[in-house]
Formats: sequence, C-alpha cells, structure tokens
Amino acid sequence: MSAAAVTRVRRFGALMMLALASLLVGTSSLLAPQEAARAMARLDPEMQAGLVAMTTGSQDIAELAVEDVDSARSRNLAIPLSGLRLEKTGRFSGIPLSSAYFGTARECLAQAIYYEAALEPESGQRAVAQVVLNRVRHPAYPNTVCGVVYQGYDQRVCQFSFTCDGALLRRPQANLWKRAQALAKDALAGYVMPDVGTATHYHADYVVPKWAYTLGKITQIGRHIFYRFPGSPGMSASFYRGWGGREVLPQVDYTRFLLAEAEGAEEMAIDTGYTPGLTVVPDVKDRHAAADVGGRIDTTKTWRLSIPDPVELSAGYRSTLAGQGEAGAVATDGSTEMKQ
Repeated sequence: MSAAAVTRVRRFGALMMLALASLLVGTSSLLAPQEAARAMARLDPEMQAGLVAMTTGSQDIAELAVEDVDSARSRNLAIPLSGLRLEKTGRFSGIPLSSAYFGTARECLAQAIYYEAALEPESGQRAVAQVVLNRVRHPAYPNTVCGVVYQGYDQRVCQFSFTCDGALLRRPQANLWKRAQALAKDALAGYVMPDVGTATHYHADYVVPKWAYTLGKITQIGRHIFYRFPGSPGMSASFYRGWGGREVLPQVDYTRFLLAEAEGAEEMAIDTGYTPGLTVVPDVKDRHAAADVGGRIDTTKTWRLSIPDPVELSAGYRSTLAGQGEAGAVATDGSTEMKQ
C-alpha cells in the first residue's frame, strides 16, 4: 500500500472515531437527567434518618384527632395538591409466589389493609397496600413487608398504629379479612395502584398531623389522604432497593394491651372527678356517693371521729325544741327539765 493510501485510511479511521465519539456524547447527554436523578436518589444514611424523623412524631394518632371533624377536614382541604409530576414505582415482584416467605408477607400486608382500611373502598385498600410496598423499596424504611408494617410495634408510637394500640386483639371479620388477603396477594404479584404514585404516607381526614404540611399531597381516596416525599427522595428513582430476602412476623406481646385495658377499666371505676377530704388514696372497693365526704378514716391525722353531745348544741337548737312544745326541753345549765 502506498503512502497516500495509508494516509487516506488513517484519515478515514480518525473521522469514524470522531463520529462515534460524537454519537456517544449525544447519547449520554440524553441520559444525563435520568442518571443524575438516580445519583441524587442514592440517599445517604443521615438523610434517610432525617426523612423518617421528619414524619415520625411522639404523639399517638388518637392524640392528633381534632374535636371538630369538620374543622379538620377543612384544614386538610386547605393543603394544596403537589405540583410535582405523579410518578410510578412500577410492579412489585420481589417475592416469588413459590417462596416460603410469600405467605408471611401476604399475612402482614393483609393486616395493614384490614386494620387500616377495612371499611374503605377497594381503591382505598389497594392504595394502602401500595404505600407499604413503596416503603419496602425506599431506603428510608425496612426492606421487608413485615418489617415495614410492624416498624415500631413494641413502642408506644409506631408507623402503623394498629400494631401498637391493641387493635390486633380484635378478631377480623371473616368476609373483610378474606378480601384483604386477596388484595394483598394481588399487590405482591405486581398489581399497581397508579393513583397514589410514589406515596409513602397517608392519614385519615379527621386528623391533621404536622408532617402533612411538609410532604407533597397527592390525592384523597375515601377517608385517607396520600403524600410523597418532596424532591428527589419522592422520585421513582429513589425506590431502588430490593426485597430483603426473608419475612418474619413479629411476636406481639398481647399481655401489654390486656394490662393497659385492665388499668383503664380500673381508672374508670374510680370517680377521679371527686376528691374526698382524706389523704389516703381512693380505692376501687370504696363505696360512697358522688358528694359524700365520708369514707375511710385517715389515720395519719390526729383527729378521731366523734359525735357531738345534744346537750352541748347551740342555743338556737334548744329554743327550737322549746318552741315546738317538746315534752322535755334542755335547760340553760345543761340539765333536762320536764314541762308541766
């Protein structure tokens, strides 16, 4: 090959390399936003903890209830819908149907559906299941179904209140429980509830938690209002984590709830609105009327119970007896004088 031919081949090769480089640059520029979103979505542990702390208060859900339900609904309606695009997390397919853990995952998810939304429309129940599975795939939460549902179950305040407020003591209604199990199976098999997108939170419309003002409001289905994290933590790219590999249904200490109920019943049996004039602690076995100042004698005092002698009563009482023509009247010297 001549020198001229070699030069032409080299020039052609250089042009091809330049064209290929340009093509790669163009393609990467098209993918840059998505990759950037994924990079932003890789949340560091500190941010993960911050996200959970932002939406986990020390108050029980019952303490958040507003006495005027209409007022609570009005306040919730005043919170504007998020202007962010509704994103989807895609189908959940982490747990094979043949897995030994599928049944356990379905049990936990069905419990969430039943105890959180048994009387909600089907769409509302599917939305609750979607929130649970969204959390499974988000790095701010446990990466198992039971882990998400029972997060904080042994504390006074937990993520799903039915796991820590004694609701599990109520036996499920057969037909509603059967439906919850069916919906749980659908969700685990890949059914997607698109209306709630990347929602990780919800609350009933008769309460107004503080975090409702910090998250992105997506929609309301039935009595529940659904929210997503703001910014990149709420984008679909943030839901990247896989299933943890095994499911464990926690052993709930039901004695804790039974003791709480017993203590509550004992407190109701004592009229705490009335305080006797004693320093002894009221007892459920005490018997007295609401306005009775009697009861057990406070032995820590120096006084003792005594009944006044009638002859030592006031002059007004003696004059009253005399005026009524009693057979005997009390003399001024304390002796009894018979009337003739």
